[in-house]
Amino acid sequence: MQTVHTIADLRALLSGRGRPAFVPTMGNLHEGHLGLVRQARALGDVTVASIFVNRLQFLPHEDFDSYPRTLQRDADLLRGEGCDVLFAPREADLYPEPQTFTVQPDPRLADMLEGHFRPGFFTGVCTVVLKLLSCVFAGSPGVAVFGAKDYQQLMVVRAMARQFALPVQIACGQTCRAADGLALSSRNGYLSEAERAQAVQLFAALRSLAQGALAPGADLPALEQHALAALRAQGWQPDYLTVRQRSDLQAPRNPQAGQLVALGAARLGNTRLIDNLEF
Repeated sequence: MQTVHTIADLRALLSGRGRPAFVPTMGNLHEGHLGLVRQARALGDVTVASIFVNRLQFLPHEDFDSYPRTLQRDADLLRGEGCDVLFAPREADLYPEPQTFTVQPDPRLADMLEGHFRPGFFTGVCTVVLKLLSCVFAGSPGVAVFGAKDYQQLMVVRAMARQFALPVQIACGQTCRAADGLALSSRNGYLSEAERAQAVQLFAALRSLAQGALAPGADLPALEQHALAALRAQGWQPDYLTVRQRSDLQAPRNPQAGQLVALGAARLGNTRLIDNLEF
């Protein structure tokens, strides 16, 4: 595996090597990330991963400064998975001047759920993703793999790639879970031992919500409020637990199995976790 830090070096390294398959990450890698790399290897001629903690997608009170940075460990893990190229730009490499041009995603998709509780988040995501895609796919079209755990993010990135006619297929990697069902996340490392044992309650709440949503005559708003109250009673601070249409993340008018997704975000102690369940 070759590691590069500048855009010019990345483009030179990828020139003439065929179809890239790309996995963008913020590092502190876990099995979920490595699964995306394995998926990418089968989809292209050269496998590229990036590690960059993107300041633009963190709110002022969030954990940008304390976000775990484990570059050497991450590089070793990527090398073990057969990744060909690691792009690890410094902030000055990716943003050599203030990033005054930004991507404003469709508010109908991006201003709800995560975008409501983290205003500006998807502007930061889209801006850095567009820039990373332009770095990796300057010479050849290819595929980029994003995890399904960040469900709304995946939909926003797909819409951006489609509307800008980017030469990139956006592929979905399924959520990787621990044996007890907890979705793997870099932020799981913030959990205390007691909180880690509790953390499975978020996915359990989504399963319960999904089951209730398919019952005849289900009252979705009432079910959502009950799910929120139940999670609060267990010591969580939930932002949302909701059922939406997979197609556009709008509230379903006529809930039907196979077309829905339950999404949730909640804080346990100082750690904010997100998860989802298609059903």
